[in-house]
Parts: sequence; C-alpha cells; structure tokens
Amino acid sequence: MYKGFMKVSLISPKLQVGNPKFNIKEMLKALENNPSSIAVFPELATTGYTCGDLFFQNSLLIDNQKAVEYFLKNNQFKGIVIFGMPLLVEEMVINAAVVVQGNQILGIVPKFYLPNAKEYYEKRWFNSGFDAVDHIKTIHYLGMDVPFGHILFKHNEIKFGIEICEDMWATITPGNLLSVNGANIIFNISASNETVGKESVRRNAVLEHSRKNCGIYAYCSAGASESSSETVFSGHNIVANNARLIKEINVFSLETSILYVDLDMERLAYERRSNSSFRDSILKYKYQYQNVDVNIQVNNHFEFSYPIDRLPFVPKEDVYQIFKKIASIQEFGLSKRIKHIGINKIVVGISGGLDSSLALLVAVNAFDYLGIDRKNILAFTMPGLHTSKRTHSNAKKLMKLLGVRSQEIDLKTHIEDHLELLGHDGLTEDVTYENSQARARTMVLMNMANKEKAIVLGTGDLSEIALGWSTYNGDQMSMYNVNGGIPKTVVKFMIKAYADYDFNEDIKACLYDILDTPITPELTSNQETENIIGKYEINDFILYRFLNCGDSKDRIKFLLNQTFELNEESINEYVENFFNRFYSQQFKRTASPDTPKVFDYGLSPRSDYRIPSDVKRS
Repeated sequence: MYKGFMKVSLISPKLQVGNPKFNIKEMLKALENNPSSIAVFPELATTGYTCGDLFFQNSLLIDNQKAVEYFLKNNQFKGIVIFGMPLLVEEMVINAAVVVQGNQILGIVPKFYLPNAKEYYEKRWFNSGFDAVDHIKTIHYLGMDVPFGHILFKHNEIKFGIEICEDMWATITPGNLLSVNGANIIFNISASNETVGKESVRRNAVLEHSRKNCGIYAYCSAGASESSSETVFSGHNIVANNARLIKEINVFSLETSILYVDLDMERLAYERRSNSSFRDSILKYKYQYQNVDVNIQVNNHFEFSYPIDRLPFVPKEDVYQIFKKIASIQEFGLSKRIKHIGINKIVVGISGGLDSSLALLVAVNAFDYLGIDRKNILAFTMPGLHTSKRTHSNAKKLMKLLGVRSQEIDLKTHIEDHLELLGHDGLTEDVTYENSQARARTMVLMNMANKEKAIVLGTGDLSEIALGWSTYNGDQMSMYNVNGGIPKTVVKFMIKAYADYDFNEDIKACLYDILDTPITPELTSNQETENIIGKYEINDFILYRFLNCGDSKDRIKFLLNQTFELNEESINEYVENFFNRFYSQQFKRTASPDTPKVFDYGLSPRSDYRIPSDVKRS
C-alpha cells in the first residue's frame, strides 16, 4: 500500500475436491511472490465447494483442520489472506470465511444466507451463521481463541468486511450493514456456477452493491477445478468501486488464475464525503461489530498492476454508444433551449479550431432534429490580426460543407481602431492586445444575435473553463454553451467520432485536418496554447484526479510520475500551474452561461462546484 493505493489479489486456485492438503499447498503456491496486501480465495477453498455429503464426515473436517494448521506453519505471505472452509461449531457445520495473517487466525465470519433451490442444497449440510452468532463470539481453534461472527477488520483508513456468496443476493445484505458501519471494502468469497446469462447478472450485482455501499466490492469465485458432475464453475472474479467496474476475469481454467487489482482508497473516501445519502445512512443503521485489527504494510516501491489511463475522460469501451450519448446530451440540450426561447436561429463564431467545430456539428444535428433549416444557423468566421490560412480555410470549408448560412467579417480594421482608441500602440502583444480581439468577436456575435433575433452559441470546453483559458466577457460569455461539460480530450474524441460515424467523406477529411491543427486562439504571433499552459492530455489528467477523485497535489504528482514521461521539475510545474490557474480563475466560472452536464462531474457554479471567487489555496 502506498499513497492511498492498495493492491489486492483474487485467486481461483487449482484444487482437488475433498483433498484439503493438496488445496492448501496450491494456495501457498499462489501466495509465493504475491505483491498484494490482501489475497482472497473462494468459498470453501480448502476442501472444494462441491464435496456434497462429505461435509458430514468427520474425517474431512479433521483433514481440513490439519491442512489449515499446515498453512499457518508454512505461510510466508506478509499480507492478509482470506479463504473459505467448513468449520465445526457445536456439532453444526458452518460455511465460514477465515482471515489469516502470518501464523495467526484473526477472525472467522460465517455464511448467513444459505441457498437451497435448484442446484444448491446448502441447508442439507450447513447451518446459517444466524444460528450461532447470538451466543458464540469466540471459537477455540488450533490453540487460538478466534473472534467469530459479525466482524469489522480494521487498519487505519482500511476497514473491510466479508460476505460469502449467497449473502450478496439477500434483500438486505451483511455487506450493506457493514458498509454503513465503516467498511469501505466488502470481500465476497463465492462458488458461483456458470450458466448462460449468469455472468452479466453477477457483474451487475457486484456493481450495484458497490454503488449501494458507496464502497469497493471484490468478488472471488471458485474455478473450473470444482466438480463438474452437475454444474461447471468458471472463476469469475470481479472488482467494482462505487458502481465502476475496475477489473474482472472469467477464464474457465483448470489451473490457478489470479486477478491483481489496485484499489484507490483515497478516491473512495472523497466520494463518501461527497455522498449525502451515504452519510445519512451512517447515522441511521448502527450495528454492533467485533473490531479486529489487521496490519497492512506501507511500501513506497508500489507498482501498479496495470498502466494508469492517460486519458481518463475518453471512452475506451462501447465507444459508439458513449459517443451517441454525449452527442444526444449536447444536441438535445440545445434543442430544448431553442424550443424554450421560441426562436429558430443561432449565431456561432467558427474559428477552424476544435471547440467551435464541435459546437457547429452539435448545432447542425439539433436543427435537423427540430426540423429547422440549417440556413438558420448563422455561422461567422472573423479573421483577426493573427488568423492563419489553415484555420481560416477550414472554417469556411466546414461551414460550406454543412450547409449553414456563413458569413465572413474581417475584424482587423475594427481591432486596430479599438486599440488606437485605447491609446495602445497596436504592436505590443500584451493582455490588452489579446483580449481586445476576443471581446471584439464576442461583441459582434452578440449584436448580430440581437439583429437576427437569435442566441449566441458558446463553444468553450471544460478544460478551458477549469484553467480560465478564456477572455472574461469575451469567449467566456454566450447565451448557451454546448461544450462546457466536456474537456478538451473529449472534444477531440467527439469530433473524430462525428467524422467517422455521422458525416460524409468530405466533411470527415475537413474534421481530420482540424484535429491535426495545433490548438491556438490566434491572438498573438506564433501562439500555440499547449506551449503556454501545457499539454491538454496532462491538464485533463490533473483535472480528472482533482475533480473526480479528490486528489491532493502530492498524490497527483505521484500519479503523473507513474503515468507520463516527465521529470520532477516538469511535474511540479504542471501541478502548480494548474492549481494557480484553477483557483485564480473561479470568477470566470461564477459568471459562466448555462451548459449541459455530460459526465458525473462538472464545474457549474450553480450545481457541481461551488467555491468563492476569492478562495486562496497554496
């Protein structure tokens, strides 16, 4: 564990049904050189789940106890191990989960809900934990007095509880109650057989419990080495964090399979602090648990099991469906606003850059949906003092290809006259020089909208809004902004998706050239945005970690080091620049126009992110 990240492993071991000695040795093999803090094995892993009436046999229970004793004597794994086994308690056989560290058993948790229909017959062999926990709190096992029953295992900010298979399917689960009483991880050790359609049902259940618990749910199931007499198991292991699928495998292997997962505990803590319903539940559902301390070691040589996503905002799966969802949010947001106002025209400035191009694509589809002629989209290209031939050409080409009403208004003379009016020399490329051009464009658009009885469509994206990369009362202002809910990396994704899926080859070629054009507001000579504020890929990564995960500067620097090829000086510069800009530019966000929310996070001053404009953070 390091900086709030903890590695766990879910292990579906090779086993022989009814042979605890063999199974324990396979478990020990799986723990050799295992880098995780917590290693989890399935339900009844020591004997196999499919022993049937052998669970009545004292010889199996004795063999199991000897095998567990062998495990404790030979366990070199430094972390915590969770595994399932049968346990004899006052002549009752309990389906139990055992928590081990080193040569000590720290606690034993019984299975409470026993399935007893179709292929499951657990009530034939086992007693429910409900039959024992009220009068048994400690079990003497292998010379140790071991806590038994309702247990919360704790180490500083790590608090976990255990469910066993069917417990997850109850109406109110043990994990639900454990979570509102402090558990931020629920481990479910299971033996879930495979049938057609069951994989998705299982996955959905894990995702939903992680959402309800506002926590991490780690599900470890038995593999294909279980008996296949009546049913087949697959080793479907799943980890979800607050409704997000982190990792899963379902391999159908007769050998041991291991899923390593890095759990982001600090992100989860941030999400719990932000969830008012979860906080209310903490106060209403108090329950008495035995608290058992465990030891999780900190290791500054932490290595992630999988590469960290460099583009966390950008969809990687179900790409077309997510593109259409984002497009629908933007397009129908604009459609509703047009219908509400009762107008049938919009005014939009087209620069030949990413943001205005996306806004125009959204507008075209919205007008098509509403049945309004595209000629009612009044698109203006407004060359300034530093407009390039490439962006100018692409702006004109895109407007023509999309069939909107286009017009060019050359602002050079107007800008020069305005600078002269201010007593500016017209040569010094300072803030006044830049902002006069941006405000001139906005003024023309606003006044043209009045003239045409239209509204001005805003184009600024979430990355620019976060960094304050806009001119106050210039491109910062509009009457409705369709892009304010998506960062620059997603703007690129959307333009490429529109090009690939929605438009013809000519438009696609134009959009691809726009994607390849260096990002620039073209307000000074040779101005490229990413040379000034840094790469959007990195800024969006910082934005995601800060906005969505609640990360500190220190933690973001650690992740940048793990994710991008940057030296320490560059990392410090990126982080300090981002936060200096983020906090100092809140006044622009406070006065921002309406924009549709796209992701589960945003910077609207009216809903998602509310801080004063004069906040001071170092």
